[in-house]
Amino acid sequence: MDERTEHWVHFWGWIVFVVCAFFFIAATALAGDVIGVIASVLFLIACVIFLIPLVPKLRNSKKSGDREDY
Repeated sequence: MDERTEHWVHFWGWIVFVVCAFFFIAATALAGDVIGVIASVLFLIACVIFLIPLVPKLRNSKKSGDREDY
């Protein structure tokens, strides 16, 4: 797997985690679980933090003229 593909896989993996975090927030909020909501929000924040370094890498690989195989 080349580096660009690996970055995209990591990026979409973290996007799935972000979506899951929103579901966790909704489920714990509906259950009235304050600690669960806090934990879910912290999980969401952590996911976003892990996404931050991937965005410039993906932009740079697209600008560098790498060919797309998909």
